[in-house]
Amino acid sequence: MEQRLREGKTVADELDLHGMTVDESMPLLDQFLYHSYQAGLQRVWIVHGKGTGILRQAVRRYLSTHPLVKEHVIADRYHGDSGATQVDLEN
Repeated sequence: MEQRLREGKTVADELDLHGMTVDESMPLLDQFLYHSYQAGLQRVWIVHGKGTGILRQAVRRYLSTHPLVKEHVIADRYHGDSGATQVDLEN
């Protein structure tokens, strides 16, 4: 699902970070959350992969402190299971 911003740009409801380093992914994650919020999305998914768990841990730690994040949980099996995180955004 995508939402349109006023400028005509679309915002996807999923961000794929796997294969990136923590330092590469955090600015993209922050930008994605703000654009998703501005587009009116209430739920998005962050794909971080399963791997060693380093990126997953960093993503979840970051989400725990982000002001736009209401809640985050492991994604369901249709959205990546433990290789992704479901994020509910503030209204």
